[in-house]
Amino acid sequence: MNTNELAANSERVVNVQNGWLMLPLLLALLGVTIALLVTQMIPIFFAIVVFVAFVVLFTGFFTLQPNEARVLVLFGAYKGTVRTSGFHWGNPFYSNGPQQPSSPGQPDHAKTAEMRTSRFVTARLGRNKISLRARTLNGDKLKVNDKRGNPIGIAAVVVWRVADTAQAMFDVDNYANYIPMQSESALRHLANQYSYDYGEDDEPTLRSNVDDISQALRRELQERLGKAGVLVDEARLTHLAYAPEIAQAMLRRQQAEAVIAAPQKLVQGAVSMVDMALKELADKRVVELDSERKAAMVSNLLVVLCGESEVHPVVNTGTLYN
Repeated sequence: MNTNELAANSERVVNVQNGWLMLPLLLALLGVTIALLVTQMIPIFFAIVVFVAFVVLFTGFFTLQPNEARVLVLFGAYKGTVRTSGFHWGNPFYSNGPQQPSSPGQPDHAKTAEMRTSRFVTARLGRNKISLRARTLNGDKLKVNDKRGNPIGIAAVVVWRVADTAQAMFDVDNYANYIPMQSESALRHLANQYSYDYGEDDEPTLRSNVDDISQALRRELQERLGKAGVLVDEARLTHLAYAPEIAQAMLRRQQAEAVIAAPQKLVQGAVSMVDMALKELADKRVVELDSERKAAMVSNLLVVLCGESEVHPVVNTGTLYN
């Protein structure tokens, strides 16, 4: 057993006090304190203590929008997650979780990918709030090698959302940075496993099996991003092309293969038509042909069907054997 492996956190949904019930209670406490102070029934020192307590308790109010959650952390201990939208009141000493800046050593392309996810995607929002809405990561175009070593350009779009707020908050340092970096790594690994085209033994390829490739990408992303409490709803390729340095060579290869494939299809069709014509003549007993005349007929039909120029028929006014 690996003792160095970190234990995964698990979300616990909890409820807090209704803010609309706590607000009049706190206002009533403040009003009573002011009234007692005015009538000199309590000392000023006690009134100041009550006022400070009122200010502290008043900071416990917070609101949640639909599809938004708040992670409750009390003195470093995880107490649960509030998922109910509305006006709430909780312990004022719950951590507010200031946003953590990106690491100074983070590469520029990672910062760009992070900004493209959403302007709401941050490691820790105010008051440890986390958006549960679906978000889109539109990845940059990457230059990678496919299974055969051909350089290709590839990009993908990923639709994701936070499913476990505890994992997103505590199991990774910054899930907003973690998602684009792992998405890029998964896309590079996927491209290395498949050929761009012309696979062997009917194996799936990046260009011909888009749906299968998308499902494989989604599975790999889910395996990687599941550690951060993220659920991948969809992953699809948005760009796929040969790299510019080999694009012209590959285009010429495709054109050559098309030139070779066209006559093959034409000959296959012509042979099928000749075979059908001979069978129809024999079945309906239109004419009896020996082997030599059948060979001549096959030759003439193939010339007519496979010829590139217009055919000019010659009318035979004699017998069939002249």
